[in-house]
Amino acid sequence: MSWLPDHEIEIVAGTPPGGGLDRAARALLAGLEAWGGLGVPARVHNVPGDGAKRCWVYMDGRQGDPHVVSISSVNLTTDHLLGAAPFRHDTDFTPLARLFTEYIAFLARPGTGLESAGDLLARFSADAGSVRVALATSLGNPNHIALAKAVQHAGGDPRAPRVRAFDSALDAVAEVVNRGADVAAVTAVSAAKELEAGRLRALAVTAPERLGGLYAQAPAWRELGVDCAIGSWRGLTGPRGLAPEHIEFWAHAVAAAVDTAEWRAALTRLYWTPTPLDGARLREFLARERESMTAVLRELGLLEGGRA
Repeated sequence: MSWLPDHEIEIVAGTPPGGGLDRAARALLAGLEAWGGLGVPARVHNVPGDGAKRCWVYMDGRQGDPHVVSISSVNLTTDHLLGAAPFRHDTDFTPLARLFTEYIAFLARPGTGLESAGDLLARFSADAGSVRVALATSLGNPNHIALAKAVQHAGGDPRAPRVRAFDSALDAVAEVVNRGADVAAVTAVSAAKELEAGRLRALAVTAPERLGGLYAQAPAWRELGVDCAIGSWRGLTGPRGLAPEHIEFWAHAVAAAVDTAEWRAALTRLYWTPTPLDGARLREFLARERESMTAVLRELGLLEGGRA
């Protein structure tokens, strides 16, 4: 390596402790520590708020600093397309790696008349505007797109459900448990404790096939003929202005971290699907995703003004 860190590493997470981006940050930290090649201390730095946008403002202020990296997701792209944030993956930051994909679960409280995915589709068909939905972390993200696709399949208006976005998926789950919403659309692991305790029922998942574990009885939307296979990937992004030697170091460090037993255990425990990418292939993926998200958001009526 032509560059090595010489002081503490920050892994920035745009959600509070326990949130989706925080879980990814802590799993990566565990992998890096198991690898043992950093040579300096490392910590997770939570900068939650405003649907993770405060995190990106923080990163924007650390230009050129290879000691600060952040957990990224497709939300950065969708927020920019919807005009909700000024930042882009490819021009305002330095994409370093895609790590894994989290698929989304639709959940409701038992005994509410929403006992299956079929019940939910029937509600969407009859009166989508009566359904209160809690999701994380921002409107227009994969959770919201998955919801819109299910409503559209049922013949409803994808803009009709009463949707509220929370900074953390855990808050969205609590909103359903506490009866403030009818349905949660959140990453699968975010509802695992409530699902295990019987306080929530899994109706369907957006994975290409069933997830297993606590979700073994929950069908994939595709099983029901719903074109709704979509997930939220998590990656690692540095600030703008990183030098080639910084990017080389982080590519090496991430490859080593995801080859540890600690990382593999996290993938299984947290219902994560490994989808690694870096370098030119990552940049190509981000460009393709921007095009595809623009098309999907327009098709679903979620992108009106927005940005191309």
